[in-house]
Amino acid sequence: MGLTDLRWPRRTARLELRPFTIADAEAVFAYRSLPEVGQWLSGLLTDVESLRARAADWQSAQLVMLHQGEVVGDLMLRIEDAWAQAEVAEHGRGVQAELGWVVAPWAQGRGFAREGIAELLVVAFDELGLRRVTANCFAANEASWRLMEAFGMRRELHAVAESLHRDDGWLDGYGYALLADEWRERRRPNAV
Repeated sequence: MGLTDLRWPRRTARLELRPFTIADAEAVFAYRSLPEVGQWLSGLLTDVESLRARAADWQSAQLVMLHQGEVVGDLMLRIEDAWAQAEVAEHGRGVQAELGWVVAPWAQGRGFAREGIAELLVVAFDELGLRRVTANCFAANEASWRLMEAFGMRRELHAVAESLHRDDGWLDGYGYALLADEWRERRRPNAV
């Protein structure tokens, strides 16, 4: 089961979440092509056609966040296999996912990322039944790793000078993870 097997759109207090479509390409390009946004992304979009060319890949893992009908950002939930020994490999297929998020500069500071990620975790753990989610970032991207920590994600990796940044050279990277059981425990009414 994947994102395309679920019912969309999903609504939160202020957002509508739904899978990316090719019709979203221009709106997503408008913020993803900005240098201040692309600073922390794996690749800077240079033209809307390059995004349209990736639409098929994006439709399986990317969601758009809309506020009052306007695209204000996007989320990624890329389902992955866990590492497993050959004898039990079938039990590790499609049990975890990598998370990602981008918020348009004009929509930052309003809690949209937090609201979208909260719903994305519901999708990952309750709807898809995943056992683990991960997220990665450059160590210098403080806003991202602070958001991961706000959701109770555990820093599992601090890799020294392992990530090559297009402008800043070799930078440290962080890797975070959260297990479904940990997430459920945090959601219990009496949990600390």
